[in-house]
Amino acid sequence: MRRAIAVASTSSEDVPVGAIILGPDGSELAAAGNERELTGDPTGHAEVLAIRRAAARVGEWRLAGCTLVVTLEPCTMCAGALVLARVSTLVFGAWEPKTGAVGSLWDVVRDSRLNHRPEVYGGILESECAALLRDFFR
Repeated sequence: MRRAIAVASTSSEDVPVGAIILGPDGSELAAAGNERELTGDPTGHAEVLAIRRAAARVGEWRLAGCTLVVTLEPCTMCAGALVLARVSTLVFGAWEPKTGAVGSLWDVVRDSRLNHRPEVYGGILESECAALLRDFFR
């Protein structure tokens, strides 16, 4: 999580969210921060970018055995993307009561109607991750 926080801290223009993808062996496959403002792309969320980069690095879209670590509870788009990418484990920091889709507002990743459900660990270094957001929005 500290690596994801460091990635989030590098953004000065966009909401400071950082995401990393770890391979099955624990090595870092990809890292990304939000790039919506930089690219003008509404799908430029840290999680989606990290998933795209990790898939490109491993050479396939399935990220089985991989872990996504992100500083903020994923939204519906990002939660859907990690399910579709078959990410095995999700670790996130701060809860997002307004748009969170991993238990706060919805629970996309645990929906039994879907064909993949990652293991989830939420609230990791929550206060540090939340502080990034509070500081940004002041």
